[in-house]
Amino acid sequence: MNTFNINHAKQWAKTSDSFLALLIKKLWFKIKTIEMPNIPVVFKLLYFIHLVLKQTISDVLRIIYYTPLLKSRLKNNPKQLYLYGGLPVVIGSLDIVMGDRVRLAAMTTISGRAVGQYIPQLIIGDNVGIAWRTSISVGKTIIIGNNVRIAGDCYLAGYPGHPVNAELRALGKPDEESQVGDIILEDDVWLATGVKVMPGVTIGRGTIVAAGSVVTKSLPSYVLAGGVPAKILKSIEDESHE
Repeated sequence: MNTFNINHAKQWAKTSDSFLALLIKKLWFKIKTIEMPNIPVVFKLLYFIHLVLKQTISDVLRIIYYTPLLKSRLKNNPKQLYLYGGLPVVIGSLDIVMGDRVRLAAMTTISGRAVGQYIPQLIIGDNVGIAWRTSISVGKTIIIGNNVRIAGDCYLAGYPGHPVNAELRALGKPDEESQVGDIILEDDVWLATGVKVMPGVTIGRGTIVAAGSVVTKSLPSYVLAGGVPAKILKSIEDESHE
């Protein structure tokens, strides 16, 4: 009842043209726009202290908490694993093998398909960088080679999670085997921001996929590809070896 009264009063103050309502709106606007005096020396020092404390706390948590937690979920013990921003989300039953010097953002989501007799496998090579809000959905196997770079908002879609048939979806049935496929990113692949890779796709060594592309078919090595669906734009083999 009190909540209703407060909301009703807010609505009245916003919409009424009465003297009291106008006075309340004027006073509330002044309160909302109050600012602290800007003292550059003081606030520059406070900002510096804020950054130092934030980074120190972040590093301590990363070293003594987040990294050991994620390593406990892996099948091996990689060296120089660097997690930035916190702990990635790992969902479902899957085996993860990770190489050395992997950099992984906190807002990464890794999931394994929970249907079938096999355990999905995610294999990540050495010196791999996976950025913010990337999702890796492992249907059977996803292999990420050495020196691969995956920018933010990418999606490796090894399985869709739902069947094509609408009636089966409504019944909560899982996706079908025909919808599931392996994904392989060979060494030195670079996926730019927002790239989506569909099941059954292999991207050849050294290939770059432009931002926002959707890769529905396999790509050869050392090409620049882009578009929806992604197509080869040019060869970069000569440039890669210069």
